[in-house]
Amino acid sequence: MGTTLPIPTSHPPLSNSALPEVPDDFTGRIVLGIDPGTLVVGYGAVVDRKAGPVLLAAGVLRASPKEDVPQRLGYLARELEALIARLKPSVIVVEEAFCGKSVQSALRIGEARGVALAAAARFGSEIVQYPPAVAKRSVVGNGAAGKQQVARMVARALHPAELPDSLDATDALALALTYLNRASPLGTL
Repeated sequence: MGTTLPIPTSHPPLSNSALPEVPDDFTGRIVLGIDPGTLVVGYGAVVDRKAGPVLLAAGVLRASPKEDVPQRLGYLARELEALIARLKPSVIVVEEAFCGKSVQSALRIGEARGVALAAAARFGSEIVQYPPAVAKRSVVGNGAAGKQQVARMVARALHPAELPDSLDATDALALALTYLNRASPLGTL
């Protein structure tokens, strides 16, 4: 029988250095959401429990804006690989690209997505991708919901966990919750 993971009912936002390390023999399902960017990558991991999802870790990885894009991507790749190795997710959900404000911005997000997808593939987890509107619709009920609405609904779904202040982290948690919502036989959390 596998190790049970001590899941706190509430904890402060975690930095990468303070992340829990999931034991190799843990048998539960951990879903990691990743909201990619070339400066900030949001992440959020939940454990799938019969009573509902439980927050494992959430936060952001921040690259230095003083570095060139290749150096930032290299840093994010190393940090994502370390994050994945510590959390040992069985599923990694990466936000799909969307064309937002500019073509240049979309290209940069695409580069960050490539880093996240490569890190996930190296670990061997199941990889799922959702557009932002799908995650918003799953968590809020409205595909055009704002980031604050998403954050409030993520907090409600993971109550009583204390969530990080970063909207990038709550967007990543929304991706993880969307996976669980779609995998649920009832279709809702």
